[in-house]
Amino acid sequence: MTGSSFNADDLAQFKQTFFDECAELLADLEERLSSLQEEAADSEALNAIFRAVHSIKAGAGAFGFSQLVQFAHRYEALLDRMRDGLVEQNERVADVLVRAGDILASFVEAAQSEQELGEDFGSEVGDEIDLLLAEIDGLESVLTSEEEQSDENSDSEGVQEDQNKSSCTYLIEFVPKAELLRHANEPLLLIRELQTLGDLQTECSLERLPTLGAMEPEDAYLSWMLTLKTDKSEEDIREVFEFVEDDCELKVSAIAAKDSGDGSLSFQIIEEVTEESEEDQATGTLKSEKPGAQSKAAETSVPETNPSDAPKKANVAAPKAKTASTPAQSSGVSSIRVDLDRVDRLVNVVGELVIAQSMQAQEAEDRQNGHEFLMNQANEDMSRIVRELQECVMAIRMQPVKSVFSRMPRLVREVSSKLNKQVRLLTEGEQTEVDKTVIEELADPLTHMIRNAIDHGIESPEEREAAGKKGTGAIKLLARHAGGNIIIQVIDNGSGINKEALLKKAISKGIVSEDAKLTDEEIEELIFAPGFSTAQAVTDVSGRGVGMDVVRRNINKLGGRISVQSVEGKGTCFTLTIPLSLAVLDGMLVAIGAEKYILPLASIVESFRPLEEQLRALAGGGEVVSMRGEYIRLIRAHHLFNVPGAVTDPCQGLVVVTETANGGKVGLLVDELIGQQQVVIKSIQENFDPVPGVSGATILGNGRVALILDIEQLKSMPVSADNWKSSSSEPLEQQEASPANGEEQRTIAPEAMTDTEGMQVPATV
Repeated sequence: MTGSSFNADDLAQFKQTFFDECAELLADLEERLSSLQEEAADSEALNAIFRAVHSIKAGAGAFGFSQLVQFAHRYEALLDRMRDGLVEQNERVADVLVRAGDILASFVEAAQSEQELGEDFGSEVGDEIDLLLAEIDGLESVLTSEEEQSDENSDSEGVQEDQNKSSCTYLIEFVPKAELLRHANEPLLLIRELQTLGDLQTECSLERLPTLGAMEPEDAYLSWMLTLKTDKSEEDIREVFEFVEDDCELKVSAIAAKDSGDGSLSFQIIEEVTEESEEDQATGTLKSEKPGAQSKAAETSVPETNPSDAPKKANVAAPKAKTASTPAQSSGVSSIRVDLDRVDRLVNVVGELVIAQSMQAQEAEDRQNGHEFLMNQANEDMSRIVRELQECVMAIRMQPVKSVFSRMPRLVREVSSKLNKQVRLLTEGEQTEVDKTVIEELADPLTHMIRNAIDHGIESPEEREAAGKKGTGAIKLLARHAGGNIIIQVIDNGSGINKEALLKKAISKGIVSEDAKLTDEEIEELIFAPGFSTAQAVTDVSGRGVGMDVVRRNINKLGGRISVQSVEGKGTCFTLTIPLSLAVLDGMLVAIGAEKYILPLASIVESFRPLEEQLRALAGGGEVVSMRGEYIRLIRAHHLFNVPGAVTDPCQGLVVVTETANGGKVGLLVDELIGQQQVVIKSIQENFDPVPGVSGATILGNGRVALILDIEQLKSMPVSADNWKSSSSEPLEQQEASPANGEEQRTIAPEAMTDTEGMQVPATV
């Protein structure tokens, strides 16, 4: 073809597909390499690691990422020797494989961000791979010499058999399926690999090539007829195509060389024609109807690489007899890639369906006729169908947190190595699923918290041993479902938070006053203050507290909350509570005056109608309500939003007790609870400036708009003295009600949690 059929947008699309594949492959690679440090890998694990590296190399070669291809080739060579049983798996080899995996991931990241890495990047690990390969090849050469000596002593019949074997010729029909390229495989790389096995002649067929207008950029159309003269077996040839067996039609036939009399060679198929025909019928093998129409392609050569000499010896195992490779078993789980915009549109349509169902329910309630029972029955059926449809659609967006957790082992290795600390990462609940949008927003907060934990939480080996701990620290990532939320905890068994130093630093920065009386929990919350840190010196890794305000802000944007608990000398536990989905919310519909509002159901603890003696006024403004001996700040939403006609006497209304991000409680005064309702979240930021105390909006069954309240913002909104009137004339001192400027209190169980590694950390709230 003349000219280019692809533009920059096409290339960008192909690259993005490649990088998406790389992300999945690297995640699987990371998981398997981590287990490799615990125990020796079996053949299945080694094959999976090899396939991941091979696939990345193939795709990188198609886009010209030469550094990535060169390193992956060396990495792949070592893995191939391990699959052959030539390398004994030990600590040294496992360390090289893990570090090579990190370097490979760095090359992929650099390629994706279009950054240039130095020529020496990864050379240290690459040299270690070359060293291992040199030692292995050295052993192979010794064994080869012994075999040659044995051959010399063998009889002439054996020699003749070897000579016949060395001159065997194979005819290879390679017909890629259309989807081969989409699976990040490159046919030319396979042909070049075949070329290393012997003398290769190639003929490329254009029979399946469509017209330009009918051509799909991601489909494979070419096929090849290959003639290979080699001393290798058919098994060795098929091994080249091991990872594309499901994506191509492949025939390998041994042929006998025959002199045609004119100096040229003609070839005679050894297999019986009847057997071949039966095989064709069974497999549907594609064959060229007109071999003469095939266009010949020039042969290409692959330069040979010589391993570097090495003075040291590796633990090299004797070679095992190579067994026929079997295709990898299917996991039984099929998946498809879905464009996120299409899923979002589908979610919006389902949201409208939910609204329509709600409106129908309202209409059925209003209608007074003889068919009321049938209307109610139809409404119940529709409700059930809508809920099932919604669950199915939302499941499309759900992904396991493993995609985020899998990035953390590499981070732990890099940071701990840089700080000369010994840290293990433990994970639990990796298959816990959450909305894709939440997954994407979790990576940065978790990365920051783990950096903090290693830098300023986990002690050095010497300090840990002096404190009677194991020299190796541990960080645990835990995920689980709780109601409509996902709970993620970052737990370390380090030094914990020094509350005395934390409070002194807060006083020196003017964050709290010197005479403030704070509980331990409120002192711990100071690390979320903007720009706050207890680090003695600024490092390029992290500083406990630096950026934690950003972490909390990001979590709050997801509708979640973050809290911290710490026991000095034992460890620290950060707990993230985040909604499973950002599209649909289980809420409580409440009335305030003539307006209707939605409160997130997950944040509601209870509701009650207080007595007059339970209400107290604060000296500086505001009021609290006593509930079972605990004082809770009372928020009058009708004052904050200027709602007329609302109940002003708490004794005539209801106080809805809600839990805040740090585990405390606040009470919201409402007129009445209307009932639970699942609502579709609509953003108001596209058309309006941010409204304090409001996180979004929804459409009710009667078509009216209801605002979704943000408890975190409500509790932070200023309350002036004229915005409240307590029914009690007896004021309560601010320090008695709440030690931290009217902020809420919380009670925490004193018990501690112990994991299987002996990590002592605070119990969760």
